[in-house]
Amino acid sequence: MPETAAAARNYVDLPHVAAVAKRILLPVAALLLAMIGLGLLVTRVLGDVWPFTAEDGVNRYFAAHRDGPLNVLTEIFSLIGSTPVIIAVTGIAAVLLLRKLRSWREPLFLCAAVSAQAIVFFFTTLVIDRQRPAVKHLDDSPPTSSFPSGHTSAAFALYAGLALVLAHQVNRTWAKWLCWALILVPVGVAVSRLYRGMHHPSDVTASFLNGALCVTIMALAILDRRVPWANPHKIGS
Repeated sequence: MPETAAAARNYVDLPHVAAVAKRILLPVAALLLAMIGLGLLVTRVLGDVWPFTAEDGVNRYFAAHRDGPLNVLTEIFSLIGSTPVIIAVTGIAAVLLLRKLRSWREPLFLCAAVSAQAIVFFFTTLVIDRQRPAVKHLDDSPPTSSFPSGHTSAAFALYAGLALVLAHQVNRTWAKWLCWALILVPVGVAVSRLYRGMHHPSDVTASFLNGALCVTIMALAILDRRVPWANPHKIGS
């Protein structure tokens, strides 16, 4: 064990790790505070201000235009953004990226982006208590606030994060089309959550912000190869 600890200290440059931690922890903490502040504005200050006064109308519109095929389609997209699927796809994608790219940065970036949005989502829901739309819910309501949408932010972090990696690593036509398809997945998840009566429009909008900023934070801290994680004199970063 002492030899293992010594080897780890020899491999990892602690000052660099501390600097990277600051580039991750501080922005994520700031994002959490911003999301809580936004939630308080939406639920306690701006409820009687347009466009928030129109949200109930949007919810009722979706509820009034439900039909069998759309119910099935939105159920599929809602499942795609669910926690078990997000965890499974993230794990599989991380393993495939590690094997294909022979680099730890891309899989770590993906896992970190998904994890960060989940942390921000969870702690935001502990502070913000927003009821779900006053329409029939097609899914079981988890014991969390309606603000923000965890399905939407998780889908954005995962699928937009994958699109970002592919766009930088694969320069082929099919990869470009796949990137666009991946970016459209969280849009489908967001619309599905609205359609199924699980969230207000501002919930999913805030979740796009959460997912996008988590992807940005992790891309700058992990994918940027100018940010070293190991001692460059002992091993390449």
